[in-house]
Amino acid sequence: MAPLAPVALALNRLARRVARSHPSMFRRMGPHAHARFEIDPTDLPFVIVIEPRGGAPLVALSRQPKPCDARIAGPLAALLGMVHGAYDGDALFFSRDLTVEGDTSAVLALRNAIDAAELDLGAELAEALGPASGLVRRLTEFGERRTGVALSRHEEIETW
Repeated sequence: MAPLAPVALALNRLARRVARSHPSMFRRMGPHAHARFEIDPTDLPFVIVIEPRGGAPLVALSRQPKPCDARIAGPLAALLGMVHGAYDGDALFFSRDLTVEGDTSAVLALRNAIDAAELDLGAELAEALGPASGLVRRLTEFGERRTGVALSRHEEIETW
């Protein structure tokens, strides 16, 4: 199995960038900004533990579940699609594509904060890599076309 440390390092860097770009996201979480969340992409061999820590986020990866206030589990494509506004979290939950356990009010606070921030993880990653941002954007677009997974946020086009 591949080591998790390089992925955790990259996710921590991305989380710190998101915190700098969207500080209101953490204020919006209120008392849940100090909860501990386990994100379980069920099609990957690890879980992601996110501690928002009031705007100084910490991300850890583990091959085993860790004690957390709340757990959100589902396929990676569904989790990313929900973050990027491509999928409705309620629909994923009621179709059982997404499982929520633990402190549901913390999960709701996290979801509302992410929705309000209109996060675009692809753009955040591209900006974090500075000179390589153009390459990252092209790779993100290519990955989306090849997989159908929402790797970035797209503006909805209104049609009449």
